[in-house]
Amino acid sequence: MNIEQFFDKNKRVALAFSGGVDSAFLLYAGIKCGADIKAYYVNAEFQPEFELEDARRLASELDANMEIISISALADEKVRENGPRRCYYCKQRIFTAILEAAKRDGYEVILDGTNASDDVNDRPGMKALEELKVKSPLRECGLTKDMIRQMSKDAGLFTWDKPAYACLATRIPTGTSICKEDLEVTEKAEGIMAELGFVDFRVRMDCGQGRKARLEIRECDLPLLLEKREEILEKLGEFYMDVTLNLKFR
Repeated sequence: MNIEQFFDKNKRVALAFSGGVDSAFLLYAGIKCGADIKAYYVNAEFQPEFELEDARRLASELDANMEIISISALADEKVRENGPRRCYYCKQRIFTAILEAAKRDGYEVILDGTNASDDVNDRPGMKALEELKVKSPLRECGLTKDMIRQMSKDAGLFTWDKPAYACLATRIPTGTSICKEDLEVTEKAEGIMAELGFVDFRVRMDCGQGRKARLEIRECDLPLLLEKREEILEKLGEFYMDVTLNLKFR
């Protein structure tokens, strides 16, 4: 089955839209194939502002129907506790909100952007999607990340080369409770790194006696790291008592 055949069988669908490469292409493909597709962006504490901006920009460029749903992920104690199944509980909360909005609007089929390159056996959130009967057409059609990037580029989507981005909660060590302040600090720190020219990186938080930052960058950005070292220490020093580098490069 290809993507055209999928939308030929599923003409009226709701899309869990993140503004990332995969869901962006899926939104484009649905519109191109003539489907009645509505995008739902769930705005919670785990999504940085730039993701919402990208989602709005793409929806505008595609003249797509998009709704923003605001929820609190941290309202769920099991999410706050940040145990090994945190992603499962978070996905349950997010997709339940989408399902309720979609049902209100008359959509019965819910899509997400999981692709054929994703390891569905190693992602707790996938269990939640399976239970909620969410369809993943990119995976069903055998479309890998590289294929999606190329097709997105061919389609002129600005998201085609957007780095993969996991939610802010992934920066907090599993087993360490998540609070809004730590998420806000992480978003500010990663914003600083982006302004300094870094691409495809993470600022992870080491928790213990005081907040510490552990940088994950690309090996090719080591010269930039050395060039910007003092500026990084100064700016991130406002939020962290120490800044270290993980030598397992991205």
